[in-house]
Amino acid sequence: MPTSFRGFLSLATLLGFALHRGSAATTLAAGDTLVYVGTYTGPTSQGIYAFRLKSGPGAPALEPLGLAAEARQPSFLAIDPARRLLFAVNESGTFAGQPTGSVSSFAIDPAGRLTRLSERASGGAGPCHLLLDRTGTSLFVANYNAGTVALLPVAADGQLGEATAIIRHSGRSVHPQRQTAPHAHSVTLDPAERFLFVCDLGIDRVMIYRFDVERGALTPHEPAYAPLPSGSGPRHLVFRPDGRFAYVLSELASTVSVFAYDATRGRLSPVESISTIPTGFTGVTTTAEVAIHPSGRYLYASNRGHDSLAMFAVDAVRGTLRTLGLQSTGGRTPRHFGLDPTGTIVAMANQNSDTIVLARLDPTTGLLTPSPHVASAPSPVCLVFLPPAAR
Repeated sequence: MPTSFRGFLSLATLLGFALHRGSAATTLAAGDTLVYVGTYTGPTSQGIYAFRLKSGPGAPALEPLGLAAEARQPSFLAIDPARRLLFAVNESGTFAGQPTGSVSSFAIDPAGRLTRLSERASGGAGPCHLLLDRTGTSLFVANYNAGTVALLPVAADGQLGEATAIIRHSGRSVHPQRQTAPHAHSVTLDPAERFLFVCDLGIDRVMIYRFDVERGALTPHEPAYAPLPSGSGPRHLVFRPDGRFAYVLSELASTVSVFAYDATRGRLSPVESISTIPTGFTGVTTTAEVAIHPSGRYLYASNRGHDSLAMFAVDAVRGTLRTLGLQSTGGRTPRHFGLDPTGTIVAMANQNSDTIVLARLDPTTGLLTPSPHVASAPSPVCLVFLPPAAR
């Protein structure tokens, strides 16, 4: 990155942190889309921050609304738009004197502020990912350090209950530092929400569980998992909207693996694997996030180290991927990125640059055009959109 651009980012970061000292209190218009950013708390971050997305004519931008809620290590977020609820993992190793992290729920008010409703044990240390089912009554959590997956009930008022299911993985794989134990890294439901898929980085498996929403239960499936090549480090999984294919992003190998999905049997069958980094790149890099366009035509994956988004076209029939290119994220260590509800804007969270960079997405080509407007956010890890229809 040019030195002059780095200097611009540093100034933007300082100005943005000054704005963040307040709390979100701006009056929002009916058509505003809110963006919430989960962070790693510390010297510069106090919790969850809110922004207004300005997506009209011209380059898109984020207007900072300030601190939405103080929270402890709220690294990953999920939203229930129907009830205006936000959920966050608290990525730590202790809660209420026990060796576990926690999960918090918040109510979203019309000004975008968050009011804490509840906090419960996450079922293991180091919760790093969470997911709501479509009814909003079940919350799934992946606990990285503990190697567990948990299911917590959600009451109508947004209160979290104690976990009704906690499953601990076992095993290891070949990486001498990262794979000496299980590390559950993400939770994903199939489109029919009959099966839960858990990427476990530590054992190179995508674990599969049957989900019973009525009983709040998870049951090991048969087959119990889909394997990845040794040393892959599966991190996140996304289904194509039509449910015919699943895409597994592997952190350690910097690959996307394509699987055909049998929705009746809950079975993943390998199709191909493709690299997210350019041929000949020898630097240190790992992947972080994967997302598919609402049309199902394009897939994107973030590279930390190479600091880019890999862009792919998705074959409509075979589900295979064709590389479209790589787009710089304009910062360091893109931990997460998200597509806005219209599928025309991508927001890239650069954790080690304390910035969020937006880009226009061309739905006819799948390519990105970065915005010159850079938003500052302290140690951003995850961002989620709340569309105006939900408010």
